[in-house]
Amino acid sequence: MKCIKYLVVAIISLTFSFTAFSQNDPEDNKLSLDEGSIDNQFEYVIRRSNNYQDFKVVKKTWLYTLKAHTIDSLNAIHKNLADTQILVNTQAKEISDLKSSLESTKTNLETTRNEKDNISLFGIQMSKGSYKTIMWFIIACLLALLGLFIYKFKNSNAITREAKKSLADIEEEFEEHRKTAVEREQKVRRQLQDEINKQKATKSTK
Repeated sequence: MKCIKYLVVAIISLTFSFTAFSQNDPEDNKLSLDEGSIDNQFEYVIRRSNNYQDFKVVKKTWLYTLKAHTIDSLNAIHKNLADTQILVNTQAKEISDLKSSLESTKTNLETTRNEKDNISLFGIQMSKGSYKTIMWFIIACLLALLGLFIYKFKNSNAITREAKKSLADIEEEFEEHRKTAVEREQKVRRQLQDEINKQKATKSTK
């Protein structure tokens, strides 16, 4: 019986060794569990894991490392989202201030239209035409600044939406891989338990 047991263990070991050797192709050398994207790290685990019939045998240490890297990526995305949100809030306040300043300037402009031809600006007397030119120049500058901040605001929103989408994709991908890994591990355990039961049954028969 011991010889049969050793023979079964040797066959399984040779099968795992052959599978690991066959998976060691040039493309695998580009994959790493400590570098690259989360997708590449998952690919590394899948390719380097041993095959057992229709299942993959994954090292627990690899799963824990992969989990830690995924959590680090999620934390980095959360931090980027928080930083982006702060930037968006700051730019929104600046845009609001510019709008208020623009409205105030327009109000002042309408008021000056009803005043005398000679207008004092910062203690300097000038014609109404010159005054209008200066005021419109200031308004143009404010509008240009307003347009710039609106553009940055929209760009920040686009970045925020893209970051949220990336976060959702990563979370979904991680959950799918986690479920798949758990299912595979459970199936392998059941297969191993069936083999153990068969061995016990064989021993008891003999």
